[in-house]
Amino acid sequence: MSIDLEANLKIPSLTIKSAHELPKRINNGSLRLIKRVTMDAIPKVGDTMQLSTRLGKPFDATVSRVDWDEGKSLFVVACTYARRSITVDEHNFLFTDPDWRVNQLP
Repeated sequence: MSIDLEANLKIPSLTIKSAHELPKRINNGSLRLIKRVTMDAIPKVGDTMQLSTRLGKPFDATVSRVDWDEGKSLFVVACTYARRSITVDEHNFLFTDPDWRVNQLP
């Protein structure tokens, strides 16, 4: 049985280095990326779930919290990008993918 969930993804910040410019730091600490996904079961805290973008390769995220959202009538799965760093391409794929939306934290 499949179940619809909302992935609430935290990604690491990154520094873009260029030979012609000073390094540029992109701080992602105050935002989350959100996407509706379908999974076989509700993941548990500590589980790894595989997420994807339309253009990039699938990537892993570690589940940090699972809550039922009464207003949305679905489970919201808070997760963190599994690797310590994210590449510029992976970052761009997430931000340009229409399936993912950015949620700015207060």
